[in-house]
Amino acid sequence: MGECLLGEAEAAGIVRAKLQARDGKQYKLLEWCVMPNHVRVFIKLLPDHSLSDIAQKWKGGSSMEINRILKRSGTLWAADYYDRFIRDEDHYYKCRSYIRLNPVKAKLCDKAEDWEFSSAWKERGL
Repeated sequence: MGECLLGEAEAAGIVRAKLQARDGKQYKLLEWCVMPNHVRVFIKLLPDHSLSDIAQKWKGGSSMEINRILKRSGTLWAADYYDRFIRDEDHYYKCRSYIRLNPVKAKLCDKAEDWEFSSAWKERGL
């Protein structure tokens, strides 16, 4: 559903780069997945950084580049985002699994490790 602008490999690559750019500096990137029409990210904030500032940097930085390469203008991202606090260890692992398996459940690949625009990709052992 939706426009699926992130289904373009170059656009998904831009988002991947934005997510990874501040990993270890403002947050610890635990799990992530760029889907054709949305992005799922699981991070641990580092001290003195806010989720709203980080999300703005991801969205603002990527939208200009994606609009340029796709030769389009206008809004790319929803105005807000969905977030939640992790309640316990079980919730932690369920959320990570949900993000990791998102492309498999959407039938975009057979194994999570096959989805290039995800944290699982690097674990393919190639």
